[in-house]
Amino acid sequence: MRKLDMEKVSKLPTANDMLDEKYGKFGTESRAEFDAKALAWYYGNLIRDRRQELKLTQREVAEKIGREQTYIARVEKGKTDLQLSSFFRIAAVLGIQLVPTFVSVMK
Repeated sequence: MRKLDMEKVSKLPTANDMLDEKYGKFGTESRAEFDAKALAWYYGNLIRDRRQELKLTQREVAEKIGREQTYIARVEKGKTDLQLSSFFRIAAVLGIQLVPTFVSVMK
């Protein structure tokens, strides 16, 4: 088994270093925009995966929450600003129980 050279490892950039370089430092407008898009993509995938697990169509989910199929498609692609109330309605249809945890993110 090979041993890692910890000196070399310590010089490697971290994921945050790479995000800082590409999207700006935490707290900047460009980083906030990236973070928002990343979260939208993450929640969209979560919703799509669960919907597919339940063998539901986008249209069926949309009908149950009173929206159009195209809305669900945009949510699943992370292309819409998903309101919390809409997320809770979709989650309820998909049997996802949300337990809010509030933590301070201020540094």
